[in-house]
Amino acid sequence: MNFNDYTLARSNSQSALQPEVELKFAHLLINQAVDAAFCVGENAQFVYVNDAACRITEYSREELLTMTLHDIDVDFSLHNWSESKSQNYLTFKSRYRKKGGGIFLVEISMTRVEYQGKELSCVFARDKSDEVVEMSMQRWVDELRDAKSHLQQEVSKLKAKEGELETSLSIIRSTLESTANAIVAVNFEGDILSFNQRFVDMWQIPESLMLSKKCPRCKAFFESQLKDPETFSRMIWEVSSQSDFESYDILELKDGRVFAHYSKPQLLDEKIIGRVWSIWDITESKKTEEALRLNAARFQTLAETTDASTFLIQGMRLCYVNPAVELLTGYTRKELLNGFDLRRLIKSKKRRHVRNQGEATNFEYQEMNILTKNGTERWLACTVAMLDGVLDFGGNPVELIAGIDITDYKYAESELNQALEQAKQLSELRARFLSMVCHQFRTPLNTVSFSNSLLKRHMDEWTQEEIQPLFDHIQTAVEQLSQMLDDILFFAKAEAAKINFQPKPVEIVQFCNDLVAQMQMNSSQNPINFISQVDCLTAYVDKKLLESVLKNLLDNAIKYSQSHSVIDLELCSENGKVIFQVKDRGIGISLADQQQLFEPFYRGSNIDHIPGTGLGLSIVKTLIDLHGGQIAMESEVGVGTTFTVMLPLLK
Repeated sequence: MNFNDYTLARSNSQSALQPEVELKFAHLLINQAVDAAFCVGENAQFVYVNDAACRITEYSREELLTMTLHDIDVDFSLHNWSESKSQNYLTFKSRYRKKGGGIFLVEISMTRVEYQGKELSCVFARDKSDEVVEMSMQRWVDELRDAKSHLQQEVSKLKAKEGELETSLSIIRSTLESTANAIVAVNFEGDILSFNQRFVDMWQIPESLMLSKKCPRCKAFFESQLKDPETFSRMIWEVSSQSDFESYDILELKDGRVFAHYSKPQLLDEKIIGRVWSIWDITESKKTEEALRLNAARFQTLAETTDASTFLIQGMRLCYVNPAVELLTGYTRKELLNGFDLRRLIKSKKRRHVRNQGEATNFEYQEMNILTKNGTERWLACTVAMLDGVLDFGGNPVELIAGIDITDYKYAESELNQALEQAKQLSELRARFLSMVCHQFRTPLNTVSFSNSLLKRHMDEWTQEEIQPLFDHIQTAVEQLSQMLDDILFFAKAEAAKINFQPKPVEIVQFCNDLVAQMQMNSSQNPINFISQVDCLTAYVDKKLLESVLKNLLDNAIKYSQSHSVIDLELCSENGKVIFQVKDRGIGISLADQQQLFEPFYRGSNIDHIPGTGLGLSIVKTLIDLHGGQIAMESEVGVGTTFTVMLPLLK
């Protein structure tokens, strides 16, 4: 069929064979193409290949149609075929592998088409083998460029590390040179690896020896400087390379100096390659140590032979006591030095000022109160000093206490103070007594004197009715003087402990009724209201002394209350005690006066001109103490006062 026939057929009718003819022409045309052409379906399976594709891959058509694209595409994994599906047209380069194994470069033009409901990729591949070398060269250039950049980065890092290392080495060198110790590092081949200037200065090593850095040549020099070269050789030169222990040794030089040597192994990758020595001069320390040892021996000799109690205290711990302390306290040295609580021994300490004591002294005087093992108290006069470096106790300061027993002196001082206090109190009592006598006796004596003078002058002129009041005034004044004298004599007996105390069973309710009746007969100004919570109550008391107590309290209640003001006497029993309460509604007692009211010759500040000796309450307190009882008081100025007396029912 020629072309004219094809044209004629096309123009005359649309034959059913037309698509088949077109496919044949397309097949002839694509097989004549120079470039490889093929179609791939899903999973890159070949569905069509032209003759050029077979030629460049060296595979037959039948072979290719059983293969997939990634069987020949070396760079198949580099191209994202799944993403390329969204693009209808795509160009790129890739490397294909021939059947014989050769690799060649192709330029790919890919188009997406849809045929009979399936997606196909139509590919044209042009051989670009001449560009493979170019691509390889470019890749090598890129790789070299990347390698160069990476190398430059590594060089920069190395330079930075080199700078850091140099800084560290500089710091190490500065540290070694600034330390007060001599430092030297030696390997086991006999070479000196490193040393500082202090090492050269301490040993005074000649420069020629140090420049050689050979230990064997230095060995003879070192041994010539030492008192005991054998120890030096054994401890330093003969140390095994496998020895991982640390060592410490003391070396004495012939010139009197003393060096301390400390050594530890030098490790490299967990392997011992040598030893590092640190050396320092302890000559002065040894001298100080000897001096301390000598001082300690002298101190112990003195402390053991003295009668003064000597303690050494570190914080709250006793670290030394002498025999005098054992004798004083009753504790053994073993008890005191083994965890003894110092607070059990020392009760109190008080600093004592000593005249003419210099300000620059490093000790002070103290008075110390201690408690012995048997519970008795003793007093010590002590000197206390801080021993800082004088005696060796681990470098910590120690307090030295040396004391002498002044217990007898303290008792004598206490008795003297008591005597002085009693003398002072007696002096004050004497002064109060004289003041009271002068004041309280003057008023009734003036009354007697004035009345007597009027009687002398008008005895013959006045009638009996006119004279009688003067006699009454004299009688009252005499009774006041008599009562005051009785109070003074009774107080003197109480102070001298000459009061006869004879307790006997007394029916208290009847006793109180009789006392109230008697006092109402003598004084009708103020009624006394007796209130008893019991009908019958017997107590062991001294009836005469109890009468004096209650009468004194009732007299005071009447004296310091207004006329016709009721006085209450209440009686009750509670907890084995008989309780009396005397209540008035009088002038009351201020708080300041309440503190001293039971002292002899003391009177309240608000009594005005009411007569009295100031002995009544003092006598009451004394008589209640004889009964083994107590007295209490509650009072408010302008309201009244209540006295409560509590006495035991039995002896």
